[in-house]
Amino acid sequence: MMNRQTPTTIAALIAVALCGTASAQTLKIGLAAEPTAVDPHYHQTTPNEALLTHIFEPLVAMSPDMELRPALATGWRTVDDTTWEFKLDPAAKFSNGEPFTSNDVIYTFCRILNNETAIGGGATNVARRIAGIEAPDAHTVHLKTAAPYPVLPNELARIPMIWSGIAEFDKLTYEPAKGCGVTSKWPTVTEFNTGDLVVGTGPYKLKSYVKGSGIVLERNDNYWGKTPAPWSEVRMTAVPSAGPRLTGLLSGDFDLIENPAARDLKRIKDSGFEYTTKPSVRIMFFQLDVGRDSSPFVKSPKGADDNPLKDVRVRQAMSLAIDRKAIVDRIMDGVATPANQYLPEGMFGSIIGAPALEYDPKRAKELLTEAGYPDGFELTLASTNNRYINDGQITQAVAQYLTRIGIKTQVDTMTSSVYFPRRARKEFSASLGGWGSETGEASNFIQYWITTRNPELGVGSSNYGGFSSAEVDKPYLEAIRTLDDKRRSELLQESVKHALNAMAHIPLHFESGVWAYRKGLTYEGRADQRTLATAARPVN
Repeated sequence: MMNRQTPTTIAALIAVALCGTASAQTLKIGLAAEPTAVDPHYHQTTPNEALLTHIFEPLVAMSPDMELRPALATGWRTVDDTTWEFKLDPAAKFSNGEPFTSNDVIYTFCRILNNETAIGGGATNVARRIAGIEAPDAHTVHLKTAAPYPVLPNELARIPMIWSGIAEFDKLTYEPAKGCGVTSKWPTVTEFNTGDLVVGTGPYKLKSYVKGSGIVLERNDNYWGKTPAPWSEVRMTAVPSAGPRLTGLLSGDFDLIENPAARDLKRIKDSGFEYTTKPSVRIMFFQLDVGRDSSPFVKSPKGADDNPLKDVRVRQAMSLAIDRKAIVDRIMDGVATPANQYLPEGMFGSIIGAPALEYDPKRAKELLTEAGYPDGFELTLASTNNRYINDGQITQAVAQYLTRIGIKTQVDTMTSSVYFPRRARKEFSASLGGWGSETGEASNFIQYWITTRNPELGVGSSNYGGFSSAEVDKPYLEAIRTLDDKRRSELLQESVKHALNAMAHIPLHFESGVWAYRKGLTYEGRADQRTLATAARPVN
């Protein structure tokens, strides 16, 4: 008689087989930057999102190539112009065995809008789009928006779902201003960081999180997904400098590291190790303080109440002063592409056939003179020194280019844990930014960084420079309400063109993601640059 095995039995056998081989081992990862929290709604940065992806899951996920795919939702559709229906996977459950239901969706969005400890408004901006949530049953939710919002599924890919069981309530209703029926206090980032509230549906559970020391994850043996986690334990340690991080890989302290210096790739190969590169959607840029008459790190010859950065000619001169190709060739060692807009061409809403941004220091000096600064002014560039590939070196190079046209430029670099809160408090005059448009289309960068800040509309939350332009805002706001893809793309391109002309955000280049690892592993890179233990697999 044939022994017929069910899919459940087969999955269990696979899990047992994995546990008996390399999957039972610990995977040791060297990070370039330390995640700042385990709170899934605290601050949307790639290190945070990468960590959280192991523990929590969204309704909709992005593939390594930025394509939408089901996650906690098996499917979605528009019911009408302002209503999206999501069908929740009935097999989904949290690490404590509790089922994932529509209550958890309602609680997640209610908590986002009642999260007083968050910095950065990414999750909040998405939640504010949602005017109502209805739950016809435990595995169906209707998300209603005030106006048509065609990219809602893309946006939801960045919203991890949390367990409603961490709260007390009789009945949850989506009324964020009234508390949604929650009778307990809203959780804080500190409470998440202790680990007590970290209950997710992902393939791993949090074992420990100690700032400045490291992070330990353990496999979620109750994971509901089809593919068991490949490692029983994952240890993540932040090593901000590329040199020591590589030394850790070569010495065996790490199995996998992110962001090795491009100049070390040959050494990695020659030493018997491997590496993976992946073109990314991350734009590196400088955001300028254009909204204030007096800026903290600008010294103008015209006096303390004059801010040269407010003059578009000055901003255009700064862009013309930068040799992007030289930065890519000499500093990034080719592991990047010079940027001519805010999203790589070919992505939705990007400008087709956009010309390269010119390097013309002579014209830059002429523009400074036309703007009334023939002898330039003084400026300090602020940046991280442990977050992006060669971020400190990039900033030094840009400072040298600006100095050559008469802008006497200093550099102030710091760790990301210090930098991001300071930038959020608008303490800089010119700050380095890196943004991966993880929705895979142009509206994402415009929404957060360029549009006039408007919390009610959920736009401009990262517009720390105070830029405001009706020429940018009007087509963008029309685009996000336009269901016709062709017209929406045209409107986004129009908005991008005006933003490039205004040059309050100076594009530099698009990073490539780079990961190096020991022999015996394979690693699949992602266009969003998240470093995931699930992407590392032992070679048979």
